[in-house]
Amino acid sequence: MKSVKTPMKGTSMARKISLVLLLATMLTASGCNWLIPFMFLGEHKRSVPPEFDKLVAKRVAVLVWAPPETLFDYPYIRLELSSYIGDRIRAHVEDSDVVNADRVEDFLQRNLDAAVSPRDTGKHFEADTVVYVELLEFQMRDPHTPDLLRGVMSANVSVFDLRTDADEISRFPLSSVDVTYPEHQAMIMSGRNAVVVRQQAYEEFSEKVARKFYEHQIDL
Repeated sequence: MKSVKTPMKGTSMARKISLVLLLATMLTASGCNWLIPFMFLGEHKRSVPPEFDKLVAKRVAVLVWAPPETLFDYPYIRLELSSYIGDRIRAHVEDSDVVNADRVEDFLQRNLDAAVSPRDTGKHFEADTVVYVELLEFQMRDPHTPDLLRGVMSANVSVFDLRTDADEISRFPLSSVDVTYPEHQAMIMSGRNAVVVRQQAYEEFSEKVARKFYEHQIDL
């Protein structure tokens, strides 16, 4: 009985791909390029370089400033945000030595003026650099509808390099950070939703701040 030879799967797949590419080329040449986008569906990312790349192998202090009215409503906001940001810098910036957030907050409680003095704070902890986050807006409820939850945060970010010479630039302003969560529709007020909104807003905010210091990828 004669055996029937079947084509290899790899060869069959290669032929199919070649036919698809040939068809796409013919359609493009004829002006019908509607098929092209469907061929390239999938995850596409591009690398984004850091805005400031000098935290590698440095001792870093994260200092968060918040308005008095925000501190009144959220007394732990500085500690919480500096902890979130510090964790991400520590995880993604090679050999970075980030001062523990609770130590920074303890210092700020005992030295009230230090909250607006990144250099003094950095020197106290013998830091090479200070990541200074000025929290300009912070709210967890919709101001027009208090029964709805929506985290809104905005801040200016800058870096103070404490190892520069007196005649060198030591402050480096970076791009601002803005976060809204949920982005499209507020959530109904509840104990569980309040925790979710606040945590997600913190995570998105801290990630945007930390990404300024290491190469990362974004979706196209």
